[in-house]
Amino acid sequence: MQCRQCASSLARPGDYCLVCRTANADTVVLELERDRATVTALLDEEVVGERTVTTTPEEGGEAGVVELRNFAGLVADEVRRKRPEEVYATGNREVLRAVRAALHYEFYRVEDEDPVRAAVERGGHAGLEVVEASMADILGGSHTTLIGERAGKRAVETVAGHPHVKKVIPGPIDASGSGSRGGVRAKATRADANGNVRLLIRDGSSVQENRVVTTAGDRELGEQVRADLNEALAEAELQE
Repeated sequence: MQCRQCASSLARPGDYCLVCRTANADTVVLELERDRATVTALLDEEVVGERTVTTTPEEGGEAGVVELRNFAGLVADEVRRKRPEEVYATGNREVLRAVRAALHYEFYRVEDEDPVRAAVERGGHAGLEVVEASMADILGGSHTTLIGERAGKRAVETVAGHPHVKKVIPGPIDASGSGSRGGVRAKATRADANGNVRLLIRDGSSVQENRVVTTAGDRELGEQVRADLNEALAEAELQE
């Protein structure tokens, strides 16, 4: 494949051109299994390249940790070669967490028999404003206490770290609920007409409702952000 701008030869289809500094892919879709990963590059909603990375899983121990890290590194290298605007992923959560740790991209989860098609249909993320602010700037409001101690703080930080979250405003703590032994659990609720959601954090009989202001602007895009937040909470093992 040649660069669409300067016609220089690219080592792999969809690679970022280092000659004229032009992107030849705007989206990458990752289909992740424990022993293989398919990396699909898209440009203007059309597939321009696909590559499969494989591994032989090791059973636990240090060997398993190293093998998974190396596998995730190979997948991450394929993403870096494209320098995409968005990355969508589906599949094995253990692999997804390892790949995410090796990259600085926010992943959007897609659950579909055809994840590439699903990613194209969800392309509205590209039009959303990306928030670049510190955790201190995003977390605000008159109530600063968070329930759940470290786990509760981790839930809020997971949500606040999403690129389309502008503000997380902690609410009062209600301790009138029924008891639970499930530990700290969190869930983003259905988006309102402005695309904002609520983050419910439960710890035993206590619950805290936190307002999450997003850049979505309407319910449809807000629902996409909500789905991403719940997937991130699930990956952090905090999903209610």
